[in-house]
Amino acid sequence: MQQSSLLINDTTIKQLITMEETVAIIDCVFKEFAEDKVINPGKVTLDMGEMGGWPFHEAFLNAMPAYLGSVQVAGQKFVGGFAGERAKAGLPFITAMIMLVDARMGNFISVMDGTRISNLRTGAQAAVALKYMLNKPKISMGMFGAGQQARQVTHAISTVFEIEELRVWNIHQDSAEKFKADMQKYVSTEIKVCKNGEEACQADAVFTLTPSKVALIKEEWVKKGTIVFPMGSYQEIEYDLIHQSDAIVVDHVSQALNRGILKPLYKAGKIAEEDITASLAELSKGPSNKINPEKQRIICIPIGIGATDVAVAYEVYQRALAADLGTRFDFTA
Repeated sequence: MQQSSLLINDTTIKQLITMEETVAIIDCVFKEFAEDKVINPGKVTLDMGEMGGWPFHEAFLNAMPAYLGSVQVAGQKFVGGFAGERAKAGLPFITAMIMLVDARMGNFISVMDGTRISNLRTGAQAAVALKYMLNKPKISMGMFGAGQQARQVTHAISTVFEIEELRVWNIHQDSAEKFKADMQKYVSTEIKVCKNGEEACQADAVFTLTPSKVALIKEEWVKKGTIVFPMGSYQEIEYDLIHQSDAIVVDHVSQALNRGILKPLYKAGKIAEEDITASLAELSKGPSNKINPEKQRIICIPIGIGATDVAVAYEVYQRALAADLGTRFDFTA
């Protein structure tokens, strides 16, 4: 029996999957999660001095496993952020690989680059979250950050809604201007580069996609009828905004409590599982009386689950097989 694995590089992945298709896949994953057809443990982090301690590599690696019952495939993404020597070499901060396993036979059917898929699904999960919460065709957005993930989120949301207004703020104004030039095609009116963060908060949905370790958004800046997405790894919003929000929505309850913005509050006993209003899997079932986006301040925290990466990777694998792309390699030979 053949046990070879299909190796798929980034160039091939780019040919095989679009943002629109990724959004549809992520939607299906959350619906299957709601039907108990997905197994998704929380991510495991290997800290290699991310915050400056030993071993001083200024890096981390996350292991994100998942099982998809609909296709009987398991997989895992390894994704890391490396500053230190990698930054000095001029390489991107994020690096990732995804492995897929036939859950019936235990064969590793594919290994592929994971960076593009990570970026695509980061944008797609934000778009899907908004699709579950907002029942209208047009949206206004506020964006903190002007990097790759801010671009992916904007692109993804434009496949689900008409973006009628986008305000962007970045610590480096030239980066915000570059973002404006690059992303204008996805927005129906001229993108506004904001002089301060408060201006960027005047929107239906506000996103933070930065490496900031200090709060960028003050509680008093956010009005009722706003959904705030703190999507960075650290503290990008004031804790008071979380405590005084009307609802908290997450993609994975236990993971959200132990990662990102909620982690220090959970560890300090200032927030508990019962404070989580709903998960995206729950909202995928249809309108919920637990949230009212027009009248509430909602915090939505889609940290990212392995099942979304595995699902997109499996679709790429299937398409590579059909197109006879990728390289076969037998690790058991």
